[in-house]
This record gives sequence, structure tokens and C-alpha cells, in this order.
Amino acid sequence: MTVREEQPTIARYRLEIRWCTVFLALTAVALAVLLYIDVRPLSLLTMAAVVLGALTMICIGLRRFRPERPVPWYLLSASAVLFAVGTAIREVDGHALHPVDDLFTLAGYFGTGVAAALWLRPRQARPNYDLLLDSALIGLGALLASWTFLISPILQSHDTTANTVVAATYPVLDALLLTLVAHSMATATRSETSLRLLHAGLIAVLIGDFGYSLDAVGRAPVVHELLLVPLLVAYPIVGVAALHPTMASLGAPRHIHPHHSRQRASFIAVALIVASLIPVVGSSLDTLDRVVVSSLCALLLIGVLVRSERAIVRSARSERRAQYQADHDMLTGLLNRSALLRALNRNQEHWIEQPLCLLFIDLDGFKMVNDSYGHAVGDELIANAASRIRHIIRRDDVVARYGGDEFVVLASLDRQEAAMLAERLLGAFVRPFELSAGEIPITASVGLACGSPRSSDDTIYDLIRDADSAMYHAKEYSLGYAFHDDLRHGPEPRHNTADSGRRIWRPSGHSHNANGKSASTAV
Repeated sequence: MTVREEQPTIARYRLEIRWCTVFLALTAVALAVLLYIDVRPLSLLTMAAVVLGALTMICIGLRRFRPERPVPWYLLSASAVLFAVGTAIREVDGHALHPVDDLFTLAGYFGTGVAAALWLRPRQARPNYDLLLDSALIGLGALLASWTFLISPILQSHDTTANTVVAATYPVLDALLLTLVAHSMATATRSETSLRLLHAGLIAVLIGDFGYSLDAVGRAPVVHELLLVPLLVAYPIVGVAALHPTMASLGAPRHIHPHHSRQRASFIAVALIVASLIPVVGSSLDTLDRVVVSSLCALLLIGVLVRSERAIVRSARSERRAQYQADHDMLTGLLNRSALLRALNRNQEHWIEQPLCLLFIDLDGFKMVNDSYGHAVGDELIANAASRIRHIIRRDDVVARYGGDEFVVLASLDRQEAAMLAERLLGAFVRPFELSAGEIPITASVGLACGSPRSSDDTIYDLIRDADSAMYHAKEYSLGYAFHDDLRHGPEPRHNTADSGRRIWRPSGHSHNANGKSASTAV
């Protein structure tokens, strides 16, 4: 879009904002006048103007932002008209056209509920049973309170059956709509301003309908003009929601991270308090009321127990995950350095009166591979090397990634068994690694330090220090592996010595067999 094309667009947008501001100001003035002047034609005129202004704002938002899923906005607009028509019929003719006014109002509820469901359905990338359970518990609590204070008095009235059923339907629909609002509020983010405004508008509708229900059963007679205020406030709020740019993203598939778990728990606690008050306020309930209230209380308590159990399981799972991440290297899945240093103290019964040997493994030429192929290939090599080491050691042995390309194996082995394990570990590196960058050959050097466990915490540090020195000795003289106890003898020759009493393993130069494949031998 060029600069010349942008200028009329910006000017038109500013003009629309001004008209919307004027509309909101006039709505506020009309509501103030309505509260002070009890004139029925003025109420109807005010409602017609507010509804027309809200519909205009929705049309402007749809034309400007062009959401991918405009159907919910059409349903919401139709519901606004239906609500207004039902209220107008009720205001003009009272009960003369009853239950025509209720049919329009119930149709408005249906359209609003379908619109909310269409907005919520794509927001669940995968089922979140905790969130669904919390929303259901909030709805059950609202239904329980509605039955005690609204539905039961309506059923006990001496009105016709049709009027009684219609009047009792409103609190049920309010509980269902409150469930949808609670579910939507738990998944809304701070950036979704349009959705938050819709929440405010729906809550205003619920407040107004609650006032009508209280007035209908005679629980709390409310001034007639005051009952219209929440509904008239809801219309401009929905209109402003349609004018916000975030309205275009409503209903689009997206990953949701539910939050506000404590707030949902507070609502559930309120529902439980209401349930505990039922025996006090409902002492005159008849048999049907007691059956319904008992059933709702049972469902509510069962849901709370299930929620508590899931919360305990989730907490235990999170604790185990945190402990695992604290003790393990995320790249290889092996223990990390801090867990290795605590290994002797965490399982002392296993190491008591057992020969102890620590093998310090270092990859030869890893820095060259890392520099040549990049850190991603280096990490791939580290992970594959860890897998080979894990397949060589025994189940009771401790293996850890000490850092970088260094690995440590702690095992209950004597000197001869440790030498055999070192040879197997070195043999695991004879075969080249098949990585994403190709086939990469690499060898390793192993330093061994053997001793016996002591009560002092310095044991593991001493073994690591001695094995590290032996590893550097083996790497410097290409020995493959070396014991720290033999370092005082100086560098070993590159062949087996009969008087040394041990076997030195080293990788030989690669020689090609008859099939042209390279082979590595132990001498």
C-alpha cells in the first residue's frame, strides 16, 4: 500500500473511532437519564439506539479486520437483536404476548452459546481434562445455587406448566453460559483484548438475567430501570470488542496454555461453601428438591476429589521431572556431575565393603569434529557415544557425563575386571559413528583409579582426580587406557610386557583387510 492509499485509510479509521467515542458517551448519558426518569418509551428508544450502535460497530469491525471465521460475530449480532426484541415485547405488552418474549430471549441465549462454543473449540490443541473439570465444577456450583435460590421457588409457584418450565430454563442456561465463560477466561491471554471485552459483555448479560430471576421469584425486588442497565452496558462492550484488531484472531486454531488455576480453585471453593449452606437455607425443601440438591452436591464433591487427586499426581510428576532434570544431563540422559558426586552417599549400602573403580573416558579429537562440522553434529556425537557406553556397562554401574566430551563410570570392580571393562569400552569406539554429517571415526582414552570406599566425602573427588590424570597419561602415550597406580613407572611401551602383569590396549593404525574394510586391533 502506497502513502497516498494509506492516508485515506488512516483518516477513515480516525473518523470511525470518533463516532464510536461519541456513541459510547451518548450511551453513558442515556443510561444515566434512564435511571432518573421512569418513562417506558424512553427506555425502548434508548435500547433501540444502543443496539443499533452496537450492530454498526460490529459491521465496521468485520469490514475492517475481515476475520477468517466471521460466523460467531454474525451469531452474536443476531443474538443481540433477539435479546432486544424479547426485552422490548416484555416492556411494551407485559405478559400479553407471553411466552413470545421468552422465545426471542431463549433464541438469543442459543445464538450466544453457539458463538462461544465456536470460539472455544479451535483453542484446544489437545484435551485438557483439568481445565474442563474446573469449568464443569464452576458450572455445577452455579447450578446448585440457582436451584436453591431460583429454580426451586419457581417450581413451587402456582403458575402454568409452560411458564414454569420457561422460567426455570433461564437459571440453567445462565449456569451453562457461566461454564463457557469460565472456560474461555482460563484460556485467554493478555493480548486477546477483544476476547476479554466479550467476557465482560457476557458477564453483564448474566448479571442482568440474574436480577430478572430474583425479581421473578420475589427474592429481591429490583427497580425496573435498573434491570435494563446490565443489558444496555453489554451491547457497547461487544461493539468495542468488534473494533479491536484482536477480533480477527478469535476462533483461529492456536496452542493454549491454561492458567489462573488458583483463581479457578477459588471459584470451586465458593461452590463448596454454597453446598455447605444448603442444609441451612434449604431446610424447607421438599423431596424433589432434596434429591436434586443431593445429586448436585455429590457430583460437586466427586469432581473436587478427582481434581485434588489429579493435582496431587501432577505435583508428584512435576517434582519427579524437576528432580530428574536436576540430576541428569539433558543431551545424553546420563547423570550429570552433581549427581555423580553424590552417588556414593545416596546408595551407601551398595558400595560398602566393595572394591571401587572409577573410569574417566575422554573422546580423542572431539574438538576437531566440533570445529569442522558444528556444534549440532558434536552434540549428536556426544549422544551416540553416551548410548554406546550405556550399552557396555552393567545395570548397577553408575555412568555420568562429567562435562563436554568427558564421561565417568563408577563401578564395583577389582583391577582385572576394571581392565576388561576398559577394553570393552574402547572396543565400542572402533566402529565409526554414523551421524547426519556422514560416517565419522573417533577413538577414546580411559583413565582408571581403583580404591575402596571410605566414610569421607573426599573419596569420589580423589578417584576423579586420579582417573583424570591417568586418562591424560593414556591419551599422551596412545595407550588406550591406563591405571593411575602405574603412572609412577613412567610411560608404558607400545606393546605387551610380560613382567607388568597387565594388558595395555591401544588402537592400532587402520589396516585394510581383503574386503577393503578398515580394522582396528588390540595389542
